[in-house]
Amino acid sequence: MKIRKLFIGIVSIMFFTTLSAAIIEKDLTYNKYTLPDRYKYGKAEREFQWDKISNLLDELEAFETQNIRFGTLKNYKNVNGLAPVARQIGMEKYSDGSRPTVKDKFGNRRSQGIPLYIEGMMDRPERYAPDGSLISIISVGPEYVRLVVEAFDGEWLVPIRYVKEIEAKSFPRVVVVDRKNQNIATLEDVGDVWKVRSMNPASTGLDRPPYQLPTPLGIFVVQSKLNKMEYLKDGSRTEIEGYAPYATRFSGGGYIHGVPVNLPRTEMIEYSPTLGTVPRSHMCVRNATSHAKYVYGWAQVGKGLVFVIE
Repeated sequence: MKIRKLFIGIVSIMFFTTLSAAIIEKDLTYNKYTLPDRYKYGKAEREFQWDKISNLLDELEAFETQNIRFGTLKNYKNVNGLAPVARQIGMEKYSDGSRPTVKDKFGNRRSQGIPLYIEGMMDRPERYAPDGSLISIISVGPEYVRLVVEAFDGEWLVPIRYVKEIEAKSFPRVVVVDRKNQNIATLEDVGDVWKVRSMNPASTGLDRPPYQLPTPLGIFVVQSKLNKMEYLKDGSRTEIEGYAPYATRFSGGGYIHGVPVNLPRTEMIEYSPTLGTVPRSHMCVRNATSHAKYVYGWAQVGKGLVFVIE
């Protein structure tokens, strides 16, 4: 039996449980704009969901223990091909007349998604998984990889072109993005304890397609980094509207980044009062720019994880 320690403010509170649970302690290495464990936004009560995070970290530990080959699913900008139409789909229509988006029955988008097949039912994928998802590889055949998606139940077959094996055997650094509470935390596995390294306000993606999309839920491997991620004006394929500093990509076009800078301004902006309020991004996770820089240097490509929770 493990003891779960969740440190709330200065007072430590112990929770005893018959189930294994990750031990979380505060030991901040980035301490600007730090939020308390529980706080108010308007009339709403907000919090860092340490119980949920502890359970997820425990699940991650079990996933690492039970598997020996890890990887990630890859289809950024549909580079490996638009996934086939799933067995059960829904359509997302837009008021501006743009082409509708196809989703599976779980709400995962076909565009930039990865098709997951059930053995013996290979005519159509059963569902889609988001780009960047953490997986364990069971076996590799000439055409398909048998695998487990950490955030989903069951075993799946995926065309080999969508799968990338990674060298990491464990994942000691985790970023947790909370869509419900509009906050972000970083945690590091140090011995038998997960140390909280930062607790900050963030703004996630707004569900207002076709240009603004919600930040996808799931467990993702850090994919790539851009010191300055340029973004286009809504509706344009060529006109650059500005850039987002210290951008860490985890799924599709979803980045953790600093405060956006719209042209003609060029100098970076450290903070925005809209952080931690309501979703407003284009799928990304906005942070104070210095915190985005911290994550940019701290979370390693192919080794760092991003948990997006509700």
